Amino acid sequence: MKLAVFDFDSTLMDGETIDFLAKPLGLEEKVASITEKAMAGELDFFESLVERVSLLKGLEYSKAVEICKDLPLMPGAYELISELKKQDYKVVCFSGGFRIGTSPAKEKLGLDADFSNILHEKDGILTGLVGGDMMFGFSKGDMIQRVQSMLGVSKENTLVAGDGANDVSMFPYASKRVAFCAKDILKKEANIIVDEKDLTKILDYI
Repeated sequence: MKLAVFDFDSTLMDGETIDFLAKPLGLEEKVASITEKAMAGELDFFESLVERVSLLKGLEYSKAVEICKDLPLMPGAYELISELKKQDYKVVCFSGGFRIGTSPAKEKLGLDADFSNILHEKDGILTGLVGGDMMFGFSKGDMIQRVQSMLGVSKENTLVAGDGANDVSMFPYASKRVAFCAKDILKKEANIIVDEKDLTKILDYI
């Protein structure tokens, strides 16, 4: 058995979930600028996540769910995952974003699991608070070791792919390390670099 772990925002999905959620509040640009700095490694991931989610306070939860149902998947996502499955890969998504985004994508793409964060809501309204599996810069590295241990998969049989600073922590645990349309901070740690928005390009290296 082999393991493939993909970041969600700007890797499996074409964009950043939190930017889509900020749009109806008129805060898309403000949130996007914080996201950009966080992904470049210029801000602490945890602090930037808490700050960005706080700006979503007051958004109707049902509206957030609706937005997340139809997030645009990255070109080549279906083809790549279908091919990996044929090659005996378990395919998992790790996201510093939110389960309301990763779970619909998991169903559409046929992923084996998704690990992400939960937007806290009360009385049908987002409170501006967040919690979950992927809150910190080190979370993905922490989780990949747990998944490898549970499945009995070695580093040699592991592929990871991401685009930003919070993906760096999982790179030491995979022999195939893909920087996909990525920030420089991640490219430095990668041994496979894909600069075109087409996930099927990863298949050239497998």
